[in-house]
Amino acid sequence: MGQATGPSYKVAFRRRRENLTNYAKRLALVKGAAPRMVVRKSGRGILVQFVSFGMKGDEVIASAHSSVLSKFGWAPRCNAPTAYLCGLLAAKSAAAKGVKAFNLDIGMQTPSKGSVVFAALKGAKDAGLSTSYPEEMISEERISGSAIAKYALELKSSNPEKYSRLFSAYLKQNFAPEKIEEAFRQAKEKISRL
Repeated sequence: MGQATGPSYKVAFRRRRENLTNYAKRLALVKGAAPRMVVRKSGRGILVQFVSFGMKGDEVIASAHSSVLSKFGWAPRCNAPTAYLCGLLAAKSAAAKGVKAFNLDIGMQTPSKGSVVFAALKGAKDAGLSTSYPEEMISEERISGSAIAKYALELKSSNPEKYSRLFSAYLKQNFAPEKIEEAFRQAKEKISRL
């Protein structure tokens, strides 16, 4: 058996060890000519950014955070309707700055069917931007919030205590969760007119 000539183990970059960045996936996205649509979700909201690669670092072309949606009469949460409206708002801003196509960057999130990242993608496609992802990754029912409205209406009549506990954040803002579809349509119309 011969002598070892170098290290037998290579330590991965810190962000990869902490499961924050997949560098192989990021490199593939950066090599693409189109800007990336970066979708990040947290416990309180959703952030959608259109980012282009620059030699000195990434440059944000357009951005929309879910907290901005309150200007349009929407009570923002981390759900599919909020993600759709954020994607629509950010895409309208990006289109005004000359963006025509994009690649979706979901980071370390799992691309599961019905995920909020695909609701944001649908919002960007409805704003007129193009991408190669299929639209069937999320249903129109989830995007409009009709499932939330049906559940809230059912719960309000059958178990008012659970209704007030589950939808307490909406109720504090005087936002009726059973009328979420109507509020969604109004907010979408306001954003589309920008």
